[in-house]
Amino acid sequence: MASVYGRTTCYTGPNGLVGYECELAQGIAHSIGATAEVLFTHTPADAIQAVLDGRADLVAASITPTIIQRDELRFTRAIDRAAPRLVFRMGSPRPRSAADLNGRLLVSEGSGLASRITMLTASAPRLKAETTSAYDAEDLLFQVASGALDYTIASSALVAINERYYPQIRTAFSVGEPEDVVLALKHQSDRSLFDAAEAYLSSISGKELARLHDRYYGHVEELDYFSSVQVAHHVRSRLGSYMAMFKAAGERHNIDWRLLAAIGYQESHWDPTATSYTGVRGLMMLTNDTAAHYKIENREDPAQSIEGGARVLADILSKIPPDVLEPDRTWMALAAYNQGLGHLIDARALTKSRGGDNLHWVDVRDTYPLLSRPRWASKTRYGFARGREAVDFVANVRAYLDIITMLSSGVRTLPPPPLRLDSQLRIAGATPEQPATVEPTAVQPSAPRLPIKPLETIEPRKALQLSSEQKLGSNASKNVLVIPAQRPSDNGQSGLKLEHSAPKAPLPAAKSSTAPPTPRPSGGSQ
Repeated sequence: MASVYGRTTCYTGPNGLVGYECELAQGIAHSIGATAEVLFTHTPADAIQAVLDGRADLVAASITPTIIQRDELRFTRAIDRAAPRLVFRMGSPRPRSAADLNGRLLVSEGSGLASRITMLTASAPRLKAETTSAYDAEDLLFQVASGALDYTIASSALVAINERYYPQIRTAFSVGEPEDVVLALKHQSDRSLFDAAEAYLSSISGKELARLHDRYYGHVEELDYFSSVQVAHHVRSRLGSYMAMFKAAGERHNIDWRLLAAIGYQESHWDPTATSYTGVRGLMMLTNDTAAHYKIENREDPAQSIEGGARVLADILSKIPPDVLEPDRTWMALAAYNQGLGHLIDARALTKSRGGDNLHWVDVRDTYPLLSRPRWASKTRYGFARGREAVDFVANVRAYLDIITMLSSGVRTLPPPPLRLDSQLRIAGATPEQPATVEPTAVQPSAPRLPIKPLETIEPRKALQLSSEQKLGSNASKNVLVIPAQRPSDNGQSGLKLEHSAPKAPLPAAKSSTAPPTPRPSGGSQ
């Protein structure tokens, strides 16, 4: 498959190569007994050309069926639907319509969004709009966030994901109607691969596709502007003090340290002195009973608190039935971390009795809030629970995990914008000696406007990076990354061999159902 490196297509996650379209391509390959290879190109246009040239079989690059190669390509059924949005930088005048646009707009070639330029320029005489073969859509979002570019057009899904990493970007209005996102293959007499792709996509339509979509997009809108900015500030100012502790605990218990860090941030914003009115305390907010059960002597010692949280999570994971696969296994473990294993058992049982699939978090998640209703709680073994809190806890941890992974990956990012706070508010977790307050202001002044750079001088935001935790294959000189093949639903990690082509622009280095409830690290009924 030919793809572009991005959050809606294929990217390197904590455990390997992941992504919505990446998993779909792996599923197609698996359905015909093949192994997927990913050829990373710089833009969707390059990915399309790779298929037309015979260097790849399938385009998975967030394309729409409106592109001009319609006669040369076969398009699959829709795998998603996205609305094109006009993106500008926070602090710049918000355009209300195309007539307000004044500056430079770039769109990546081949994405299908290039056709939207004509819609804008007819009503925007002051707009200088171009397509580019040098930068992909995420690169252009970065350029807008940094002030090097005035506008771009991007899909609503891509904007929603990147707003957490670049809180400076804003959307102004839709540029036309929502459109289908598809995969594409070369139009040729042999339809066997196209028919296989269609058969696979047909087989997973409905619930299976919805579950896959939820895996990558179900939590992206959980954080508002303030929360996104605040976590970015805290990654830079606090995480460094505890990163080695998270990594050590993660290694001891075979848990991704970034997941432990995300839990710690949800619990205390990485404040080892945090205390709640219910008596839980410490960086991981352990109860007294939980600390005693897991032999943690001092809850306010950050290393001990992190170790305690890791022991709790590892214990829960060991008690979830083995037929619950990743990443659903982790999301369910997080719900149990928040409310207790007994309530997870109840939620899974209720899910099954209501006709849902209790092996998938998206179904169990919909059932959890019922545990707070007497009608349903009376039917369970462990009774009432604040189920909505568990759902929110999981969603927040997933969102924080994404941000922590991104900001700790080595990919170049922007400093977060200043926090906007009312004069009576204080940054969560600030100590009395360092009150971390912000002077009140009606409107926080924006960063100085950067001059628009010529296209050839804009530095790409990122390059494909191979994590030091991933092993290069024997063909390392060709930048090939080999990941063991497995079913696409196994752990959110595709069995893919990854290659990347030479870009047109230089890239920088860039168990048992009767198990008793587990002691909870923090508040919640059981």
